[in-house]
Amino acid sequence: MVKLEDLKKEATQILKSGKVKYIIGYAKGAAGFMPIPAFISDPEDAENLTWNPACVHNLTKFIVDEKKRLKKEKKPDNRPIGIIVKGCDSRAINVLLQEKYIDRDDVYLLGVSCEKTGVVDEKKLAKTLKGQRVVQIDFEDNGNFLVTTESGSEKIPAEDVLAERCIECKANFPVVFDIVFGEKIKRQVDKPFQSVETIEALSQKDRWKFWKEQLDKCIRCYACRSVCPMCYCDECVVDTISFAVEPDTSAEEKAQKIKWIEKSPNLSENIVYHLTRAMHLAGRCIDCGECERVCPLDIPIRFLNKKMEKDAKNFFDYEVGFDPDQPSLVSSFKDEDPEDFIR
Repeated sequence: MVKLEDLKKEATQILKSGKVKYIIGYAKGAAGFMPIPAFISDPEDAENLTWNPACVHNLTKFIVDEKKRLKKEKKPDNRPIGIIVKGCDSRAINVLLQEKYIDRDDVYLLGVSCEKTGVVDEKKLAKTLKGQRVVQIDFEDNGNFLVTTESGSEKIPAEDVLAERCIECKANFPVVFDIVFGEKIKRQVDKPFQSVETIEALSQKDRWKFWKEQLDKCIRCYACRSVCPMCYCDECVVDTISFAVEPDTSAEEKAQKIKWIEKSPNLSENIVYHLTRAMHLAGRCIDCGECERVCPLDIPIRFLNKKMEKDAKNFFDYEVGFDPDQPSLVSSFKDEDPEDFIR
């Protein structure tokens, strides 16, 4: 099991030594039991770090933000950033390495093992506890969580409140790290695409009805894009406001910018947005589930990305984020690739 004191000790040491300029980790939030992302540059503040089943955020998104910020600095501090990564998060690091967006020396990875469990789904937890206010949640042995509420503590089987992505996750241990905390326990995943198969079992008519109902709710707030570590483009093809503007970009060039979809959130435009984004994430999404978690309308966006992951595995034997040296899915070709679609 991850020993929090060891994690804090390592964080303190690398900050004191100047090995990293700051650490991105988790700290107790001001409200509720859910930790929040923390940016720690003072070694004394490393004591505020935490690790528990409520550490749901994929912190690698902040690496992308840092990369963009450094481009604008005249004298950037190019020391690596320390970052706490779960198994799924470490796969995101591998994709960023694979795509040459970052170098390995840009990050110092403090890996944490999810061991036999993972992180919680806050909604599942609330339903299980029937509205009781959670004060704290901790890992326990034998695949349980120890949940402390205002009325006391109780052990809850992790499988009852795990995030769906954790139930299907093949990487409950970091696949790339500089130092790791916790045990490397291989968790058996019998049905890694069970959630997708539920949708695939519907008739074509019912699937279309399902997605029309879901995507019609979308208000195009772009929270899914904003939280995704793979959405690092300076110019977004499906957002006419977000495009690269240089100091010498003329007003005419801005006016003539191609508009692929309208800004208004109607069904047809929403479908184009979500399908375009899903295709852009094919062979790149590591199923951290952040897009679905932050959606204010509870649209099951993860199904689209999980379908791409399943097809990549079944048709091309391709798994995302386990090897930073493998060629990317959409830019490499093999003689044995299926060609049934060619007419």
